[in-house]
Amino acid sequence: MELGSIKTEIANNIAKVTFSHPASNSFPSSLLQQLTDELASLNKNESVTVIILQSEGTGAFCAGASFDELVAISNYEDGSKFFSGFANVINAMRKCSKLIIGRIHGKAVGGGVGLAAACDYTFATQKSDIKLSEIAIGIGPFVIEPAVSRKIGKTALAEMTLTPTLWKSANWAKEKGLFTEVFENIDDLDERLENYTNELALYNKEALADLKQILWEGTDNWDSLLYERAAISGRLVLSDFTKKALEKFKK
Repeated sequence: MELGSIKTEIANNIAKVTFSHPASNSFPSSLLQQLTDELASLNKNESVTVIILQSEGTGAFCAGASFDELVAISNYEDGSKFFSGFANVINAMRKCSKLIIGRIHGKAVGGGVGLAAACDYTFATQKSDIKLSEIAIGIGPFVIEPAVSRKIGKTALAEMTLTPTLWKSANWAKEKGLFTEVFENIDDLDERLENYTNELALYNKEALADLKQILWEGTDNWDSLLYERAAISGRLVLSDFTKKALEKFKK
């Protein structure tokens, strides 16, 4: 089974972290752990001021958690551990002293929306529609909710979660605060991203790190909160409703 990859290139104080997986850039547990470890490593890297988080290809930015792994969960411990994967990544993004700029070139679902929300600044295209589909299979976006709500608020989160089959447009996401800038196409996005990050990387590293801490004020409880949320999903994924719903998706 293809487990995907994490690649990092560092130049001009900018680290480009690219994740990829053949199933629409989704995340199996092993890939989430690799991303968590990479962010922790970059946090300590003195030659890095800014991190760009991106995915490969021109299709989806991220389809969320691995469907194959989700279907295979058979007990509470495995379920909690599986959902803790995104908790680990979001906490690593939150604690990283470098500003993380998201390149959201295409659609994001579930955990992919959580990744975008945990970035400090985000660039997207008109194709970057978003969706939180978890409630349709009997679970919910519990782990990523604090990150998403922090950006768009509870009202917009409710609108997304309670319409799990509907896509929200990139312009909607910008209006609500999830995306910072939206472009017509990837070329325009990349041109602006390069100029922006090159400029940002020249600023005082200490000032940026202090600013990052201020941006994330009030989130210290996430060290326990996100894992409590993972336990909720770990319990619900074993429900008859979810098992039946996943069987339908498999077919």
